[in-house]
Amino acid sequence: MKLSKLVAPLSVLCAIALAPAAWSQGNIAHRTIQHADATIAYSVQGQGPLVMILASTGRGSAEFAPLAEQLVRRGYRVVLPEPRGVAGSKGPMKNVTFHDFGDDFANVIAAEGGPAIVAGHAYGQWIAKTIASDHPQAVRGIVLLAGGARQWPSELSDAITRINAERTPEDEKLAALRLAFFAEGNDPRPWLTGWHPQVTQSQREARANTPKESYWAGGSAPILDLQAGADPFRPERSRMETKEEFGDRVTIKVIPHASHALPAEKPLETANAIADWADGLPR
Repeated sequence: MKLSKLVAPLSVLCAIALAPAAWSQGNIAHRTIQHADATIAYSVQGQGPLVMILASTGRGSAEFAPLAEQLVRRGYRVVLPEPRGVAGSKGPMKNVTFHDFGDDFANVIAAEGGPAIVAGHAYGQWIAKTIASDHPQAVRGIVLLAGGARQWPSELSDAITRINAERTPEDEKLAALRLAFFAEGNDPRPWLTGWHPQVTQSQREARANTPKESYWAGGSAPILDLQAGADPFRPERSRMETKEEFGDRVTIKVIPHASHALPAEKPLETANAIADWADGLPR
């Protein structure tokens, strides 16, 4: 579905522009938009070209605060939307696809005057690609933040399931976080919380409901494949997968001493890598 079909009539857009902010905290504005049968909550801060950051499986955007602050210092305006089921965002959670989630965030880009660089963390990379496929005029470029390889061991997906289960003892959750998300020497404890099992389930079902060919290419947008050096979802042998598939569209950068929780482990390095790449894109 094209963004032109999603954007509300002018009178509605004016209402959004005049009164989307429910409240503000410092220099951060907190807003909501409605489209179709979904309500999406998000925050926005900074001045400059727009960067949207999408969260990984079952998580919200709160952990992106240090990353967002550094991007603001680098001269970007950062929008952090929440997925359905998190922090005021709501909408159908069953019988949905990546295209439904992509439409949620494309409408946020429209409300903020787009276009945007869309950065998706882990699972969020697929939604970033979906937005770029369905709404190419809304996307200047996409960033794959710790995006997984084409295939990864099932034990990593099993670790996410254990982390989401309330009955899992804390020591087992920490072991699963170290296995799947955090490099040696990086503290996984902040990620003992912040999980939304019902969101994880909905997102997994959406993946099963979405044909890969409908989003995988990410349109024709430039791609920054920002990898973590110790990410088990993206072993060294898979470093060049995206470049081999999409050619000159792709820039590859690897941040060492980080795993699948890259934006939380190395927020400043992640922000600077995004900004360095984005600074070179046409405006």
